[in-house]
Amino acid sequence: MPGADTFHASADAYDRHVGRYTAQLAAAFADFAGIERGMRALDVGCGPGALTAVLADRLGAANLHAADPSEPFAEACRTRLPGVEVVVASGESLPFPDDAFDATLSQLVVNFMPDAEAGVREMSRVTRPGGVVASCVWDYAGEMTLLRAFWDAAAEVDPERAAGADEGVIMRCCRDGELAELWRNAGLEAVRFGQLVVRAGYADFEDLWAPFPTGLAPSGAFAKALDEERRAALHDAYRRRLGVGDGPFELSARAWAVTGVKTKACAPAGSPAGQCAISRRMPSGSKTNIAQ
Repeated sequence: MPGADTFHASADAYDRHVGRYTAQLAAAFADFAGIERGMRALDVGCGPGALTAVLADRLGAANLHAADPSEPFAEACRTRLPGVEVVVASGESLPFPDDAFDATLSQLVVNFMPDAEAGVREMSRVTRPGGVVASCVWDYAGEMTLLRAFWDAAAEVDPERAAGADEGVIMRCCRDGELAELWRNAGLEAVRFGQLVVRAGYADFEDLWAPFPTGLAPSGAFAKALDEERRAALHDAYRRRLGVGDGPFELSARAWAVTGVKTKACAPAGSPAGQCAISRRMPSGSKTNIAQ
């Protein structure tokens, strides 16, 4: 899972990095997924809670659960949305029963899963027949401007290391159509694929640059690992790539989005493999409660 360990950091650093885009993205993503009042939903890889907040506003906290493998992010989500039950769990091993939710969503997560196929099947497992499974990921290789310009600048400063870290190269499921293929391979039907474009504003370039040396995310980890001289060179190359001056500016970011419908109930444990071949009972010791 490239870079997943770089998200065990403060929610504040995340908010100043890609988090600037996530609230706007979450609203567009919830619209794309068809989230409506009366649904029960799960936010997989909730982070500090951008999508969780949008879902809580639409559905009510009592109809929402969230999960994230990062304890700092899960705690931040709990603090910001105290009515939502937030658990520490990976997308590939969710502590919820089969067919529990009307909609299971993940924002900017699937590409960080060690086994994306297993993660999508697990999201499907906890979704009821007729329910929606949806995800979105950044277009790292193209029009996620913040990160595309960063990695292009990184290639100027340290080409060898940048080639092995560039999210536009190493991330799976982040090119046009790849999410749709993943969804179909997981047995989901009525698959719909599209793009979501959002914007974020910055006071100046230093406002944009500030979270990178903290080591957050693969881009931050790359910047932090450089010596002082090469980090300064990256700073200057990045600013030049963006073409920004001393004042305020905005950047756009494109994400790919997908939805699919689960059409079959999960088979009981021990039954022949089907769409929900990973069907299982609640993990031993789980305290997660789902209101039916």
